[in-house]
Amino acid sequence: MLNLNKQKIVESVPQTGFFGHPKGLFTLFFTEFWERFSYYGMKAILVYYMYYAVTKGGLGLDQNTSVAIVSIYGSLVYMSGIIGGWLSDRIFGTGRTVFYGGILIMLGHIALSIPGSAAMLFTSMALIIIGTGLLKPNISTIVGELYSEEDVRRDAGFSIYYMGVNLGAFLSPLIVGKAMEYNFHLGFSIAAIGMFLGLLVYVFTKKKNLGLAGTFVSNPLPPAEKKKVFTTVGLGVVLVAIIVALGISQGWLTFDAFVATVGILGFLVPALYFIFMYRSPKTTATERSRIIAYIPLFLASVMFWAIQEQGSTILAIYADKRTQLDFAGIHISPAWFQSVNPLFIITLAPVFAWLWVKLGKRQPSVPQKFALSLLFSGLSFIVILLPAYFGGAHSLVNPLWLILSYLVCVIGELLLSPVGLSATTKLAPAAFSAQMMSLWFLSNAAAQALNAQIVKFYSPKTEMTYFGVIGGASIVLGFILFAISPKIQKYMKGVR
Repeated sequence: MLNLNKQKIVESVPQTGFFGHPKGLFTLFFTEFWERFSYYGMKAILVYYMYYAVTKGGLGLDQNTSVAIVSIYGSLVYMSGIIGGWLSDRIFGTGRTVFYGGILIMLGHIALSIPGSAAMLFTSMALIIIGTGLLKPNISTIVGELYSEEDVRRDAGFSIYYMGVNLGAFLSPLIVGKAMEYNFHLGFSIAAIGMFLGLLVYVFTKKKNLGLAGTFVSNPLPPAEKKKVFTTVGLGVVLVAIIVALGISQGWLTFDAFVATVGILGFLVPALYFIFMYRSPKTTATERSRIIAYIPLFLASVMFWAIQEQGSTILAIYADKRTQLDFAGIHISPAWFQSVNPLFIITLAPVFAWLWVKLGKRQPSVPQKFALSLLFSGLSFIVILLPAYFGGAHSLVNPLWLILSYLVCVIGELLLSPVGLSATTKLAPAAFSAQMMSLWFLSNAAAQALNAQIVKFYSPKTEMTYFGVIGGASIVLGFILFAISPKIQKYMKGVR
C-alpha cells in the first residue's frame, strides 16, 4: 500500500471516539469480540467432545489422538492466514476479506451444532480453518491502518483491541462450558450465534467508523493475470484432492503422516515467505533490513505459543484429570479454566496499555519485550510442575496451581502478542502488509504443528520432565534473545 493511501486512510477515520482512540477501533473491537467468543467457546469443549465416551455425548476418540487433532486444527487455522493475506493484498482488500471469513466461520459452527459423526466434525473444522484464515490477519491489519506510523497511541490501541479479543474468549467458555453439561451441540450452537452477532456489528458500523480503512487493495492483481491465477489454483485444488484420495485408499496417508506433513509445512511455509518477501523487487533496502530483524522475533513467538496454546490441550486434560473440580463448595467445569487466561488479560491489558504510554520512548524495545515474554512463559510451566514435585503424579491438584500458571503465562502474552501485532504492521513491506500479518500468525501455526508432535510425550509419569524441559528451553531462549536485542534493534531501522 502506498504511503499516500495510508495517509488518506488515517485522514478518513474519525481519530477520537473510543477511549481516546480512533472510532473505528469500536467496530473492530466488537467484531473481533464476537468472533473470538465463537472460536474459543467451541475450542473450550472441543477436546472433551472428541475423547468423551459416546454415552456422554462425545465421539469416543483416543485421548492422545484428540489432543493431536486439536493441535493440528489450531495449526491449520493460523496457517490458512496465508490464503487470507494473499486474497486481501491481491484481490479483495482487508475489509471484504474479513466479511467473507466471518460467513464461513458461522457456517462452520452451524455444521458442528448438528448432531452427527466425525465427518461432520471435520467438515466444520475445514470451514472454520478457511474462514479464520480470511478474517483473523486482516482485521488486525485494519487496526494498524487506523493510526499513522508516528502515532504514540498505536501499541496502546492494539492492547485495547487485544482486550476485546480476550473479553470474548473469557465469556464464551463459561457459557459454552455450562451448555456442555447438557449437550455438546448446544454449546456449538451458541458459538454460531456469537459469530452472527459479530457480522452484524461489522456490517452496520464499518461505513461510519472505518472510513477508507480496509478498502484499498495494496498490491492488486492485474486483470490479465486473474484468469491464469484462478485456473492454476483450481487445478491445484483438484490435484491435491486426487493425491489425498489415492493416499487414503492406498494406506500411506495415515494420521501420523498427516501430522508430520503439517509439522514440516508449519516451518517450511514461513521460511519460503521470508525468502519471497526479501527477494521481491517491490521490497526496499530498508524493508529488507526489517525483514531480517523480524526473523528472531518470529522464532521467539513460536516458542511462546508452543507453551500458551497447550492451555487448550495438555492443560485442558490436566484440568479434567488432575485437578480438584469440587472446590470451595462448588463444582467446577473443566472448560471454565479456559476463561482464566482471558480474564487475566482483560484485567492486566489496560495496565500494560497505560504503562507503554507512560514510559513513552523509555519503554523496553520490541526485542526486549519478546525476551521477557519467553522468560515468563517458561516460568508458567515451571510453576505447573511443582504440584507433582510436592504431592506426586497421582494426587489431585489444587486448582489455584493451574490458575497461577495461567497468570504467569498471561504476563508473557501481554509482552508479546499485542506488541507483535503492532510491530508487524510497522515492519511490514508496503507491498505485503496483509501477508506480513499472515506471517505473524504463522508463528502460532508453527507452534501448534510442533505441539502435535510433542504432546504425545505427556503423561502423569512424565509430567515433571515434560513441563521442565519445555519451560527451561523457553527461559534459555529468552536470555539469548535479550542478549542480541541491540543487534536486532539496529536492523529494525528506527522502528521501536
